[in-house]
Amino acid sequence: MAILVNETSRVMIQGITGTHGRSMAKLMNEDATTIVGGVTPGKAGETVEGLPVFDNCFDAVSATGANCSFISVPAARGMDACLEAIDAGIKTITIYTENVPIRDAIVICAHANAHGATVFGPNAAGCLSPGLTNLSDGNERGYVRGSVGFVAKSGSLAPEVAMYLEQVGLGISTLVCLGGDPLVATGYQEILQLFEADAETEAIVLIGELGGRSEIDAAEFVTTMKKPVVATVLGRHAPVGKSMGHAGALMVQEDESAAAKMAALGLAGAIVVDSLMEIRDQVRIIFDK
Repeated sequence: MAILVNETSRVMIQGITGTHGRSMAKLMNEDATTIVGGVTPGKAGETVEGLPVFDNCFDAVSATGANCSFISVPAARGMDACLEAIDAGIKTITIYTENVPIRDAIVICAHANAHGATVFGPNAAGCLSPGLTNLSDGNERGYVRGSVGFVAKSGSLAPEVAMYLEQVGLGISTLVCLGGDPLVATGYQEILQLFEADAETEAIVLIGELGGRSEIDAAEFVTTMKKPVVATVLGRHAPVGKSMGHAGALMVQEDESAAAKMAALGLAGAIVVDSLMEIRDQVRIIFDK
């Protein structure tokens, strides 16, 4: 079945006439994704990779039936782009754009929650269901379809984890990368709930990082889960007050450390490991049982 994106997804790209929007249109056209068009104000009537361009999301949805959006626009326009997509009826959105102001992110989170939309980001790689739909910046052809759900803040480690799983005959049901900013619209807990209810997903891999409390909230939900969760948290050796790559990977309080989060996940019942290769081995053991 997969979660969030599947064979019924119809994707549009906001910012499709930009450099990155064009490259994403080409990538999605080469994947199994049903990409139906894009949006750039003032560019209606143009085409990109054979796809129609519209002035706004309302026109795009009306003409194409789009129900998912990948947003790659300048940071100052990220909030308006997302709010317009939600108001046009789009329910699954990836905000790839970086440096969206936190005040704008607060508005995005509130608007998405009020309208029942699932938004990844800002600064998110997005969501991908191999063989079905790609709403991320990843290359779908690098993933094998299977029964392991994957959720992380970052998209950079996803191909490595997928490669390790493939080495032991396993694949991904859906891959979700939430975003690396201090405030993102969707957290681990919401994704774990979806994986728990998904008939295709049999085990979940969770990769966290220091900073914030999203993994702590996830641990509270793990205590209620029937499906196994294999987890690790990055940044175990990071100093207090030092940002480690992502803007949100900043430990302010002791319980935001990687060690504290790993302890919380372990107490909740997750199988906690120290490395990505150990994730592979533990997931293989789960399936062997």
